[in-house]
Amino acid sequence: MYHYSPETLIKSYALGVFPMAEGRDDDRIFFVDPEQRGIIPLQPPYLSRSMRRLIRRSPLHVTINQAFADVIDGCREITDQRTDTWIYAPIRQLYCALHRLGFAHSLEVWQDDEASSPKLVGGIYGVALAGVFFGESMFSRVSNASKLALLHLIARLRHGGFTLFDTQFINPHLVQFGCEEIPRQDFHERLQAALLTTAQIPLDDEPTPMLDQLLQDSTVIS
Repeated sequence: MYHYSPETLIKSYALGVFPMAEGRDDDRIFFVDPEQRGIIPLQPPYLSRSMRRLIRRSPLHVTINQAFADVIDGCREITDQRTDTWIYAPIRQLYCALHRLGFAHSLEVWQDDEASSPKLVGGIYGVALAGVFFGESMFSRVSNASKLALLHLIARLRHGGFTLFDTQFINPHLVQFGCEEIPRQDFHERLQAALLTTAQIPLDDEPTPMLDQLLQDSTVIS
């Protein structure tokens, strides 16, 4: 079994590589530097009309850094759609350590329940380093929960001065947000520039001004 420290992960992100594992039964971590890298443009952001309605009308509410470990557990749980996970226990511990050090962040999506406390129904987590946010994973237990988490994250990244949002890979869900692939060399050049900038995720509880700015600045896509 290989033992990595939180510092090793930070160094790997700064070099443009990210950790993976084959599955929950494989305790080996390997680092990936894909030929094509997925990114979500922040300037300008791309939103569909349905996303704009979701921001304005969703009954769900979003918090930041209130349940980091629970979000990771949501991202690693086995479902009918996800039959395996690369986030095995030691990786979970590493990211929880990064969270305690202030590098890893989560956004949580909650659904009110009249009979009990609000339920965690979605979320997203990743790593912030200088002006780069490295998105790691997201999950959703109700319709649009992970989409709402991602919209809130984009709003906070823009407000906090981030210049690069790395999604690692591209998939149909991320394409809705304008996600695109760029060559490895292009990504590394953007990464080095972003590492020279100063940014910080806003941790305040009131996201409305950030969301209003996101709506105002966004390019509408179908």
